[in-house]
Amino acid sequence: MIQALSTTGIGSLPHRDAREACKLILDTFDIPFWPQLPRISFKEFMVPQYSEGMPFFRMDPEKQTVWVERNASDELERFYEAWTEESRIAISQDYAIGLHTFLKVIENRRFRLLKGHVTGPLTFCLGLRDVSGKPVFYDEELREVSLMLLKAKIRWQVDLLKPHAEGIIIFVDEPILSAMGTSSYLGVDSAEALRVLQELTGCIREAGCISGIHCCGNADWSFVIRTGADIISFDAFDYVDTLALYPDAVTDFLERGGRLAWGIVPTSDAIGGVSPESLRLRFDRGLSRLSEQIPERILREGMILTPSCGTGSRTVEETLKVFQLLIRLKESFA
Repeated sequence: MIQALSTTGIGSLPHRDAREACKLILDTFDIPFWPQLPRISFKEFMVPQYSEGMPFFRMDPEKQTVWVERNASDELERFYEAWTEESRIAISQDYAIGLHTFLKVIENRRFRLLKGHVTGPLTFCLGLRDVSGKPVFYDEELREVSLMLLKAKIRWQVDLLKPHAEGIIIFVDEPILSAMGTSSYLGVDSAEALRVLQELTGCIREAGCISGIHCCGNADWSFVIRTGADIISFDAFDYVDTLALYPDAVTDFLERGGRLAWGIVPTSDAIGGVSPESLRLRFDRGLSRLSEQIPERILREGMILTPSCGTGSRTVEETLKVFQLLIRLKESFA
């Protein structure tokens, strides 16, 4: 269903005009996606955006902080009472104006594929802390509640996108995967981390969608592949060599129909020094490096082209350059 060299993007854009952001996405990508717009509101950041409905969740938008604070209220009991395996929990316009604007813009259109996204359970649970500063990942009950919440957000999002496309892709955005195993997260049990990721990709599949997982840094790619995602999205500009460390796992993944989303256009400060020619040269070098151990045929057949990460931290002008470079790169294969 996904054609080789199809283009798509990672969620965030720097725009303050949601309609302008949606138009740019629709004009640029083969597989459009709804934009996260953190310049509009702190509520559009990765953890707050999926927080509505989380028991004990607290937020101070002015200080741009979020936390959980257990109290004597019945928030948790009401969450459990309302929960079923088919639960949907909405993301309101106040938390995702990009999504709601996107749906209005595509109201009378239908696409082959559309892409949505959800903050991964590790990034959500390790980024959200209690009043003592302890991540909720280490609270077994709140970790499970967070997973239930994210599943309900996925189902709700899929319901909104499905009328507009033959197929839906949902990316699980997990930037924190690049920090797993470091001193900051030595207490994270890898088996439990894998379980929550597998449950989320399983939820996406159960909804009849294609699952992806995005990590914009170095990672244990054999671990990422075991999450069960259909698409692995990685930073191919800076980290293609790290993928070459797992040739057997990557080869098996691709032979089973998996796809690699090559985040080849940088969204870091490096974007200032990139040209279409230098980007194609870097891509060719990366492909050549991986092809030493992984058959080039399956690398090409399973290839999607993307920016290395979201552009929410860049300027609008830099974002336009990122997107134009992606278009130029795809054209260079014609």
